[in-house]
Amino acid sequence: MSHAERSHAVLSASSSHRWMTCPGSVHLEQQFPDTTSEAAREGTLAHELAELKLRNYFYTKECGKRKLNADIKKLKENPLWDDEMMGYTDDYLDYIKRLALSFDAKPSVIIEDRVDFSRWVPEGFGTADCILISGDTLCVIDLKYGKGVKVDAERNPQLQLYALGAYAAYGMLYPIKRIHMAIVQPRLSSDASEWTCTTEGLMVFADCAEAAAKEALKEDAPFHPEESACRFCRAKTQCRARAEHNVKLAFFTDKKPPLITNDEVGAFLKQGEDVAKWLADLKDYALSQCLAGKEIPGWKAVEGRGSRDWIDMDTAFAALTKGGISEALLWERKPLSLAQVEKVVGKKEFTAIAGEYVIKKPGKPALVPESDKREAITNIVTAEEAFKEEK
Repeated sequence: MSHAERSHAVLSASSSHRWMTCPGSVHLEQQFPDTTSEAAREGTLAHELAELKLRNYFYTKECGKRKLNADIKKLKENPLWDDEMMGYTDDYLDYIKRLALSFDAKPSVIIEDRVDFSRWVPEGFGTADCILISGDTLCVIDLKYGKGVKVDAERNPQLQLYALGAYAAYGMLYPIKRIHMAIVQPRLSSDASEWTCTTEGLMVFADCAEAAAKEALKEDAPFHPEESACRFCRAKTQCRARAEHNVKLAFFTDKKPPLITNDEVGAFLKQGEDVAKWLADLKDYALSQCLAGKEIPGWKAVEGRGSRDWIDMDTAFAALTKGGISEALLWERKPLSLAQVEKVVGKKEFTAIAGEYVIKKPGKPALVPESDKREAITNIVTAEEAFKEEK
């Protein structure tokens, strides 16, 4: 069965952050069609390629070089195919190879395994990209091909549900005591996000997931709108709880001192993360309604400013040069950017040939949540730095 044809549970592992955070979203989402996006289809294609590479490496007899090349050739017929997928899925394969080689004994490798965690979540199941088991260690590795949102493995509910399903399936066969979880997101980072817990810690999560699932399946389950939980919810545009939550945040009217404190700045930034996205979602929805002939009081759809384009550029340029315009004025020659060169050459070859000529410049200061793993910076000059400057 292809990745695209697989069924999905109502309380799926991939949507677990949503239903564990906002139980009311489960029933509300049922009113909306389960659509897909180009990014999701691209991710499915990358997963199919990654699966082929894993099977070729770990199960060469069943998936030899000839079968691998033939199957990749079929994947390349997909209009979403991009040659850079080869490099990114190599990064995923390389991580799993390194992890497999880190064990004292050869691990059991289970690829694209349907795991059942219905012991804790009713009808709960999902597909783990790759599972490694060696000694007392169970590893769950997940490939994220998206580049919009970085996903962290630490206490990640999706990975923990996969781990529960894997533990339920293999816990009787192996003396599992340690759970290692990893997310490989090669388009955003060359390093995998990793987190490890004990089986006891995983069972604590299991109790939380079980309680959250019971709450989510109630007809009157409560709503708890929150930026990351709402992000991929099918009901996010018309959800009343989200609307009222954001209106309250955007137009708070409590009578307080005229200047807000730094503590309030931090709280407002955190609470208001979803406000701008909610307004953008509302605009998209209102536009679709207007284009469908429905009325949104106070708003209408109009044709945007169009852009000009050549009917036939070659013919136009020929006419311009014939009219006395120098051809040199019509073209500009400029080098590719570093990222473009790396993409054309290939990451490994680029690093080997030109890596020594690349310097990493400091990025522009950015405001991020306190949970971000990067070190905090300030403009304050320390005594040690001041002394160095004076010398």
